[in-house]
Amino acid sequence: MSAAPSTAKSEFPWWLAAAAILALAAALAIAASDLYAEVFATVAKGIGITVFVTVVGFALASALGLGIALMALSGSQWLRQIARFYVEIIRGVPILVLLFWIAFAGAPAFVAAWNALTAPLQSAGLIGELLVRDVSLLWRAIMALTIGYSAFISEVFRAGILSVEKGQIEAAKALGLTRVQRFRLIVFPQAIRTILPPLGNDFVAMVKDSSLVSVLGVADITQIGKVYAAGSFRFFETYSIVAYIYLILTVGLSLALRALEKRLRTAA
Repeated sequence: MSAAPSTAKSEFPWWLAAAAILALAAALAIAASDLYAEVFATVAKGIGITVFVTVVGFALASALGLGIALMALSGSQWLRQIARFYVEIIRGVPILVLLFWIAFAGAPAFVAAWNALTAPLQSAGLIGELLVRDVSLLWRAIMALTIGYSAFISEVFRAGILSVEKGQIEAAKALGLTRVQRFRLIVFPQAIRTILPPLGNDFVAMVKDSSLVSVLGVADITQIGKVYAAGSFRFFETYSIVAYIYLILTVGLSLALRALEKRLRTAA
C-alpha cells in the first residue's frame, strides 16, 4: 500500500518559492535595464492613487456592507426586503457598467438633486451652486467601487454573524446585555474569524478591480501605463511592468492576510 500523501500543512510552498524567484529576476532585470527602469519609475507614480482608491473604497464598502447586513438580519420585514433588493440589484450589475453609471449618470443626478434641495440657500447666497465637474472623477470611481463591493461584503458579514451560535446570544440576553453590547462583545469578535478570509479575498479583488478606474482617466497604475505605452509604443515592456506591480501588491497582501488568519486561529 502506498504511503498517504502529505497534508497541505506539511507541504513546502513551492509556488511561493517560484514566485519569489520570478519576482527577484524581474527586479534584477528592471535594475539592469535603463528602459525597464524608466518604465517602472513612470508607472510606479500611480501606486499611490491605486492604494488610495482601494483602501478608501474598501473601508466605505465595508461600513456600508455591514449596515446592509444588519438590515438583512433585523426584525423588520421592510428592512430585510430593502437589504435583499439592494444586494440582488447591485450584484447583478458588472463593476465596469456601475462605474460608468455612477460617473456619467449618477453624479449628474446627484448634483441636480442637491441643487434642487438647496435652492433656498443658494438664493440667499449662503452656498454656491454645485456643478458636475465639482465631483471629481476620482471620487466617482471610489463611490462606484464602494457601492459595487458593498453588496458582496454585506453577504460576507451576514454569513459570519449567522455562524455565531444562537445559544451564546440567548445567554447574553439573559445577562441583560443590550443589542449593541451583544453585537460588540459576543457576536462580532466570534464572527470576525469567519468573516476575515472572504473579506480579505474581496480586498485583494478590489486591488485588481481598482484598475477599472483608468477608464475615467484617473491616474492609477493602469492609466499611467496606458498613457506611457501609447506615447512610447513600448507596449510589451510597459504592460509587463504594470502586471509585475499588481502581482507584487496582490500576492503580498494575500500572504499578509494568511498570516493574520493563522494568528487569529492560534489565538482562538
